[in-house]
Amino acid sequence: MSDMPPPIPNGGPVTGGVPLTMNLQYTKDLSFEVPGAPEVFLNMREQPRVDIALDVNARRLQEGQDTFEVALQIRCDAKGPNDQTIFIAELVYCGIFSVNIQPEMLEPLLLVECPRLLFPFARNILADVTREGAFPPVLLQPIDFVALWQSRRAQGGETVGTA
Repeated sequence: MSDMPPPIPNGGPVTGGVPLTMNLQYTKDLSFEVPGAPEVFLNMREQPRVDIALDVNARRLQEGQDTFEVALQIRCDAKGPNDQTIFIAELVYCGIFSVNIQPEMLEPLLLVECPRLLFPFARNILADVTREGAFPPVLLQPIDFVALWQSRRAQGGETVGTA
């Protein structure tokens, strides 16, 4: 199996070479809190309901450069009976990517392919932190980043920022 990303339709790289390189990935922000501890552990009789919010942002690191920070932001709110907050987990997991692609393909590359590469690592971090917090691990299901990107575009949201 190759480490190369899937072929890019409609043009491919601008000047040959690899269209996408992940230079670095890192946890930019991680927060886990159990506001009702220790009582929440004594009173919890069933699995909490976990609501997930996810967003993706990309920004150019330097004007004139084709290097971007892509941030995958995930928030998990666990609620118990009577909407009592059981725990809150927030993660911003980022990657620094170099791109060599036609301009019209930049947005889908940064907001679909890059988060797809970051997601498994972010998923593991959230599972670990919730398990280490004495709860069943939060195991995120696969995310359809194409649908997320299309939904965001339909709402007229900003897609790729500049430095």
